Amino acid sequence: MREMRDILTALEGLHARGEAAALATVVRARGSTYRREGARLLVLPGGATVGSISGGCLEGDVAEVAREVIRTGRPRLLTYDLTSDDDTVWGLGLGCNGAIEVFVERVGGGEGDLVRYLRRALEDHEPLALVTVVSAPPGGPSPGSRLAVPERGEPMGSLGDPALDAHLAHVARRQLELGRSTTLSVEGGEVFVEVVAPPVPLVVCGAGHDAIPLVRLARELGWWVTVVDSRPAYAVRERFPEADDVVLAEDEEVPRRVRIDARTYVVVMTHNFLHDVALLRGLLGTPARYIGLLGPRARTERMLKELERGGVRVDDVQRSRLYAPVGLDLGAESPQEIALSILAEILAVQKGRRVASLRDRAGPIHAPAAP
Repeated sequence: MREMRDILTALEGLHARGEAAALATVVRARGSTYRREGARLLVLPGGATVGSISGGCLEGDVAEVAREVIRTGRPRLLTYDLTSDDDTVWGLGLGCNGAIEVFVERVGGGEGDLVRYLRRALEDHEPLALVTVVSAPPGGPSPGSRLAVPERGEPMGSLGDPALDAHLAHVARRQLELGRSTTLSVEGGEVFVEVVAPPVPLVVCGAGHDAIPLVRLARELGWWVTVVDSRPAYAVRERFPEADDVVLAEDEEVPRRVRIDARTYVVVMTHNFLHDVALLRGLLGTPARYIGLLGPRARTERMLKELERGGVRVDDVQRSRLYAPVGLDLGAESPQEIALSILAEILAVQKGRRVASLRDRAGPIHAPAAP
């Protein structure tokens, strides 16, 4: 999340200066690798980099190739088989046991389709699939050509063949439904179908002191953070410079004033029982994926009984979206520790993971590399 926002900012800077750089993207990963498909490394003209594609062991080698790509404009597809016993591979100092392929292309010198597509995913808060040709036989689509398929709306761009565009648009929509990127063999070449997810949308209801580290850490993760409060002295940009939006709104207005969809995570932390009840009444009517409530379980039960007395019945589906007390059981005490426990729980929910220590995991972190 943070990586995409940082790379997009750097790409926009390249466009403003009319400079070219090279972008390296992991298009296939097998077995245990530090980064997975979609990880990016932007190599700037002066040699500085943004992002990463490994734990630091491949960046230097890829940067060498990137300089050639910037100079020639010809994309390269690199393969690093980390399962090999070849001394030249292990000489890179790799600490993984998998294999990855990295597509390196020249970017910049103009805004380009990639910037427009990434900005759309970021600003529209909707996933899209990028179909990129990474290799092709002579006479086939040019490596680096792209088709962008939004979750809603018509595809953008072309690979040069309307029939191929239509086929891959269908494939891309299937991958969007699965939420998974993949590399496919097509007409003697390969295309990378990447699901580009927008930043995680987090709505923080309550602009008290303990919301500040929560917003700061969420922004560090690259999430899209909105702070909302009914108090004019608290809902101010100066108090939350890292937030994407700061909204002054009464509790009842929040569902109308703030975008809350099925991908949105909400944390209620006003520390005021009546404010929390009013907020919860409105939030339960939204499709928010997660509603976290600060405070003990007994307090939440009191809130639910208060809502029921007011005619609001909370069904099992709505209860399944309630996380109260909010956060993981980390023994957190300080505002910073509590922020960490809340965001860790949201991340686990977003990734569909049951929380456990990696030490206690029976199998490997990743599926073993195919022979």
